[in-house]
Amino acid sequence: MPELRQQCLWEHVTQPAAPSRVLNAELKADVCIIGGGITGLSAAIHLLEQGKTVILLEAWKIGHGGSGRNVGLVNAGTWIRPDDVEATLGQKQGSRLNKILGEAPGEVFATIERLGIDCQAHNTGTLHMAHNATGVADLEARHQQWSRRGADVELLTGAKCEEYCGTDKISAALLDRRAGTINPMGYTQGLAAAVERLGGQIFQQSAVQGLEREGGSWRVKTAKGSVSADKVVISTGAYTEGDWTNLQRQFFRGYYYQVASVPLQGAAADNVLKHGQGSWDTRTVLSSIRRDDQGRLLLGSLGRVDNKPAWFIRSWADRIQNHYFPQLGKVEWEMHWTGCIDFTPDHLMRLFEPAPGIVAVTGYNGRGNTTGTVIGKAFAQYLLCDNPDALPIPFSAMKPVSAPALRTGFYETGFSLYHAGQCLRVVL
Repeated sequence: MPELRQQCLWEHVTQPAAPSRVLNAELKADVCIIGGGITGLSAAIHLLEQGKTVILLEAWKIGHGGSGRNVGLVNAGTWIRPDDVEATLGQKQGSRLNKILGEAPGEVFATIERLGIDCQAHNTGTLHMAHNATGVADLEARHQQWSRRGADVELLTGAKCEEYCGTDKISAALLDRRAGTINPMGYTQGLAAAVERLGGQIFQQSAVQGLEREGGSWRVKTAKGSVSADKVVISTGAYTEGDWTNLQRQFFRGYYYQVASVPLQGAAADNVLKHGQGSWDTRTVLSSIRRDDQGRLLLGSLGRVDNKPAWFIRSWADRIQNHYFPQLGKVEWEMHWTGCIDFTPDHLMRLFEPAPGIVAVTGYNGRGNTTGTVIGKAFAQYLLCDNPDALPIPFSAMKPVSAPALRTGFYETGFSLYHAGQCLRVVL
């Protein structure tokens, strides 16, 4: 049996980036961006294109966090249904957010084309797959709500559903033609390359240790240097670290793991998601399913496996694959990896302005590829014109999530028990 190694597929299939630089000097810029994920890089590109000087600081390396480790779904909207967004935020604000995030996949694919990013981009839609009658009812509601807003969505049933999904275990699937898939590491590194082409400076392995007001500017300190800037963007998401900010108290961490097979060939494999969509199901502890450009089958779920033995990971992946795609026979699993998600209790993001000249965001709830792209652009526009109308939602007051560590532990324990039940064929 081949070794099942702990490695992120997207890093494995993406060309290595240029050697990184560590900040070891005292520099100045118009804007300092903390966090080298999609949000920060998107903000940097739009600021640079408007003539601003930008320095970006990344604690680890570009793509280290959720921006490079996610499933690669380019989804429209939020985790929750559009009617629920408007019920939570109010009709005016909720409708605006639904519109902006509904159009966000188009922004991602337009950015990829405009900047010439090579990242396995496929604007062929996504499939939200119903695993039971409750799931069908949920998809019927989502279909009705998005159709009422003019979205290009279709509820697939019967033979067409089986054709698109490649399994007879799904009775309905919501095809969202606005959406698609990418290699998220390729996308993130492509954004970083564009930042440097435009004259921006990126420093990696340069974790922020302090942020303080100094005259009319902000000084952002690292272990070996500092940046003095008029404006600061904090876009560190679930990977926020350090005592210099209380942003990590505004969300609770969740984990998401993925397992990738060796490249699969043959007629049986070709019929799995044959039209190129990525997918996820309607389970509370959901499973994501997609293929990459080399034919691998990628399975994922909420929780972490970086702390679990290889037999457990294989057992879980075998269980999901045999349920949905028994026609594949025995599948060899090649690699696994785990990433973090910044969750909020209502599954909606938060924008903050903790002090004049500083903007921050958290709570993408697993929708970072699209949301990060549009929020980065919105932050750039806001910093350029100081107009709140540039933002998709207003700034929120910083109100810590209660017991974030306990929430993380509670959910992770539940996910682990559920996945153990799947391995033991007690639940599916």
